[in-house]
Order: sequence, then structure tokens, then C-alpha cells
Amino acid sequence: MWLLNSSVGKKVIMSVTGLFLVLFLTFHACMNLVAVFSLEAYDTVCEFLGANWYALVGTAVLAGGFLLHIIFATWLSLTNKKARGEDEYAISNNAPGVEWASKNMYVLGIIIILGIVLHLCMFWAKMQLVEVAGLEPAQLPIDGAGTVVAEPAQGGKFLIYWFQKPVICIVYLLWLVAIWFHLTHGIWSAFHTLGANNNTWLKRWKCIATIYATVLMAMFAFVVIYFFVATHVGCNSINAYLGI
Repeated sequence: MWLLNSSVGKKVIMSVTGLFLVLFLTFHACMNLVAVFSLEAYDTVCEFLGANWYALVGTAVLAGGFLLHIIFATWLSLTNKKARGEDEYAISNNAPGVEWASKNMYVLGIIIILGIVLHLCMFWAKMQLVEVAGLEPAQLPIDGAGTVVAEPAQGGKFLIYWFQKPVICIVYLLWLVAIWFHLTHGIWSAFHTLGANNNTWLKRWKCIATIYATVLMAMFAFVVIYFFVATHVGCNSINAYLGI
């Protein structure tokens, strides 16, 4: 099969799954911004995306796309490494006109995967997984509010709990930087692979990729910084949400 037997075919699969994941990130960023304006509305969105059949199907599709992206990225990296042989270091580091991100996409990918594992442990494992498995809701020690019971759909409480911690915020922001580098190369590279590869459109896609990745990561970063600041200055809306 052409998609599996050629490097171009593997790149096509990686490009399509990558763009699919970019769409998910866009939805996730918009969803997170809801929490800045209304934690109750954010909880409503979380409830809608809980243990419902459509949410579970969407989660399975997302996980499948992510696994395909990782598998084919690894496959391509190993194939390219084998093809370069002893000249790997010279080619990958001294080739003219090659961006830093393009030479380190796989390393960036590993950092992103580690961040995703952390994110899943902090949120998904205490929300949708708890609801599906019928586990006990989390007990969250939130500064100023004592120990708070967080039901699976109460995503706002998890945002407040985790982003009150400076170390978590720093780790998240560094993770977002890694994703930014990955996207600035990955978005235009995906469209290049899928056919938008003339000199005019290549330059345009590079510009679009940088702008899009910057705006997207800025949305995520804003939520992290907002909740860190709001929890430490005693934001009235957060206090009202927590009932203190």
C-alpha cells in the first residue's frame, strides 16, 4: 500500500493526523477561554464532554489520531536516521536554510508527549475517567478554600487547584513553548506535503503557521497566567464559584 510503503505516504498520514490535532488544540484553547469569563459555563462544557457516548467516541478518535501521528513520526525518524547513516550529525545540523524546529521535531514531540501525560493525569484522569469508571471525586486542597470536593464535570475547580501552583504554571508554559516550536514547523510542513508546495505558497504557509501557533499558544498561556494571578489576589468570581 502506497501510504505505508513510501516515505511520502507516511508523511501524508503524519500531516493529516497533525492537522487534525491542530483543530483539536484550537477547540481546546477556545474551551479554556470560556473559564476566564465564566467558571459555571466552563463546567457546563465539561459536563457536555463527560461520559457521554459522543464524547467517548471523540476521545477514542482523538487518541487514535494521536497514536498514528506518533507511530508515523517515529517510523519516519528511524527511516531517515538509517538512510543518513554516519553522516546523520553533519546533515541534520549543518544543512543550510533548515530551521531549528525542523531539526528537532522528534525531540520536541517527546517533550510534548511527556506534557500530555502530565495533563491527562491532572485533568482527564480525574474528570472523564472518574465518571466512566465510577470512581470517587477528587479532594482538592485549594488555598483559602480548604479541601474542596471536585465532581468530574467541575473542571473549573481543577483549573483553580493546579494553576495556583507556581511550579505547575512554569512547567505548563515551557510545555506550550515546545508545542509552539512544533507547530510553527509542523503546520506549514503538513500543507507542503499535501500539495501547497510552490515558492509563493510555501512562504505564506510559513507566515500563517507562525501566526496561528503564536495566537493558539497565547490563548492557552493566558488561561494559565490568569488563574495563577486570580487565585493569588483573591478574585471575587473565583471566590464566589468556590463559595468562600
